[in-house]
Amino acid sequence: MKYLPNIDSPTDLKKLSVDQLVELAEEIRTEIVSAVAETGGHLASNLGAVELTLALHYLFDTPDDRIIWDVSHQTYVHKLLTGRRDRIGTIRCYNGLAGFARREESEHDHFGAGHASTSISASLGFAVARDLNGDTNKVIAVIGDGAMTGGLAFEGMNNAGSLRKNLLVILNDNTFSISKNVGSISRYLTSIMADEKVNRFRREVWELTGKFKRPEMIRKLVHRIEGSLKSLIVPGMLFEEMGFRYFGPIDGHDLPLLIKTLQDLKQLGGPVLLHIATVKGKGYAPAEEDAFKFHGVSRFDPETGKSIKSGGGSGLPSYTDVFGRIMLELAERNPKVVAITAAMASGTGLVAFSEKYPDRFFDVGIAEGHATCFAAGLAVEGIKPYLTIYSTFMQRAYDQIIHDTAIQKLPVVVCMDRAGLVGNDGPTHHGVFDIAYLSTIPNVTVCAPKDGNELRSMLHHTANNEMSGMIAVRYPRDTVPVPMEEAVAPIEWGTWEWLTTPSEIVVLAVGSMVYPALSAAETLDNEGTAVSLVNARFVKPFDMTVLAQVARDARAIVTIEEAQLRGGFGQAVAEYLLSSGYTGKFKALGLTDSFVTHGDRSELLRDVRLDVAGITAQIRELVAHDAQSKTKISGGFFQRLRFKRPADDARKDGVGEVRLTGTDSK
Repeated sequence: MKYLPNIDSPTDLKKLSVDQLVELAEEIRTEIVSAVAETGGHLASNLGAVELTLALHYLFDTPDDRIIWDVSHQTYVHKLLTGRRDRIGTIRCYNGLAGFARREESEHDHFGAGHASTSISASLGFAVARDLNGDTNKVIAVIGDGAMTGGLAFEGMNNAGSLRKNLLVILNDNTFSISKNVGSISRYLTSIMADEKVNRFRREVWELTGKFKRPEMIRKLVHRIEGSLKSLIVPGMLFEEMGFRYFGPIDGHDLPLLIKTLQDLKQLGGPVLLHIATVKGKGYAPAEEDAFKFHGVSRFDPETGKSIKSGGGSGLPSYTDVFGRIMLELAERNPKVVAITAAMASGTGLVAFSEKYPDRFFDVGIAEGHATCFAAGLAVEGIKPYLTIYSTFMQRAYDQIIHDTAIQKLPVVVCMDRAGLVGNDGPTHHGVFDIAYLSTIPNVTVCAPKDGNELRSMLHHTANNEMSGMIAVRYPRDTVPVPMEEAVAPIEWGTWEWLTTPSEIVVLAVGSMVYPALSAAETLDNEGTAVSLVNARFVKPFDMTVLAQVARDARAIVTIEEAQLRGGFGQAVAEYLLSSGYTGKFKALGLTDSFVTHGDRSELLRDVRLDVAGITAQIRELVAHDAQSKTKISGGFFQRLRFKRPADDARKDGVGEVRLTGTDSK
């Protein structure tokens, strides 16, 4: 490489000519493909933003000028140019660079983001703060066409248009197609309208009209003529009506044009929007041919683009795949079943559903609040809506869950993929708050199946029966722990399940923690400590029959959840035990009051002591604190009742630990 090894900061970019920047762009693409091939990550979106990122850092004085990235999954190039080139090979790895902008990582990362549609609102905050502080720096928001489907983006634009602050918004549109004719006219018109000479003339005309007797009428006429011209050629009148001066669309891969246009727009005051058209996966043939596949990838061969399978796989399907098959079963049996998602048809396993039942599938865009209210309206009219959204994104619909669904006891089934620690995407994407934020709401049932078969039983039950209130089903980003059975097993709704013979030490495990807890219990059993296990599959409301039995008979109780402890399952159990006068030992295992970093899911579970080794150690510690709670046995006490082991037990070893200190009610 000729140029990239010498780029340690944006200052180094300014030493290059535009032609040299064009060569640098290709070197950057090569580096990004090489890095992501090793670590996995967001590839197509980063390849599509190379020229834009170069132009921004070339023209603006970062970090004094603020670049605010929406979602920020397209910031790999930005990281390369801002002093992190030597660490790009660690992107999304444990203790490596984050896959998103992180304020603690660099002074150039002014605002962190992992969810969409935030950049315009945040940038307006930066612009207002700049003016209040008496500063003169530039503020630039970069937002994609997908993020523009989110209501927050338009709320920000509406406010920015009314405040009239100096703010540049760049709409990076990677699905916009420009025909040659329209593209040429649009490019020509934009170059004229953005040119400083034209804008100086525009200001002079404006000042001149002020000398007339009725300047407001003349100015209104001039504005209408300009608007009519734009509306004939440019698809930006919506933004103009919201108070932004609109320019574009232009070719976002024409680096000289980008630099020229941005140089002109730097001189303009007020809110300005530049619309650029880019190609996802630009410069890497496999990604250009299938940008959908290469949006987010695991490790792959950069020569062929083919995925590299990691060793030691169980051969079992993911929860996402299982859920997709279940939804097809439900739709086939019940014509009232519909599926709703928020721009995540593939991520939630609904592609096959969308193809087979297009009239019963609704992708509403990045609009989780609307999706929830929309589902509530469907439920009122007797439709069975299955709202399928990642746990972390359901946080964005909290008001609609309460106001539009729970208060009215509407039977919306919320299917929360990625519940728990998701791995390499890090704290913005971990689905660890859903138990806490849903458990506080009346008329909401929270379920956590222990495996794919139980997930199937739960969802079939909701489709076959009249339900009351919202039902939230959480499941992890993982493969199912046991093979899928052919028949759908009935489930006794609202009940917990004893998986072993009851003993004086009882573990109440939630969802993804059931199988690791079973392995831990077996280890302790072999050491001479009898530990029994309850599958607490209904997190809210509790199975009071089983819980009362446990509180009556157990000397030590442990709860385990792959979720935040504050406000979670363990805390609710502790509250019950305290109110019921329980005098034994109690410990809640889960996530402490802190955000978990990024890394492989197995690494993170080990860190928080929620893997088999961590769970075993924590139960052992609790038992050691109270000699009375130890129960020596001669073997064979740990008996399975209705429980089937995974074919490959070893795959769960080392999958999770918890750093959570328990509550001692004694």
